[in-house]
Amino acid sequence: MNRTAAALLALAMGANGAVMLAAGRWWYGVAPGVTETGPFNAHFVNDIGAAYLLVGAAFAWLALRSSELARGAALLAAAFLALHGFIHLADAVAGLRGFADLVRDFPGVFLPALVAAWLVWTSTPNLETRHA
Repeated sequence: MNRTAAALLALAMGANGAVMLAAGRWWYGVAPGVTETGPFNAHFVNDIGAAYLLVGAAFAWLALRSSELARGAALLAAAFLALHGFIHLADAVAGLRGFADLVRDFPGVFLPALVAAWLVWTSTPNLETRHA
């Protein structure tokens, strides 16, 4: 089950990153709530897209080979997703964004962070792949 969840998370996060890099202006217009954050900035969208692409790669690695190194990469990827979620939460608490935005953002921001944290917490490296 963990490998399947890691593969699905890898696909979703990697696809999001790839679309951000390949069609950033389109992504900006269709991603819920993004247009409310300010004007389109191609460089910013590409930077974040690169981060999501790496998150996808880390969880793909974990899905394919549950080694200590793969788990470490997934831990860093999960940390990015958690920090991203924390930024959304902090904006709501500070009054910069509404609390209703947290509900809207749950599937795309908070759920991936929770799944990533669960995957890292419950993953156990295979002993035969300790150094891979």
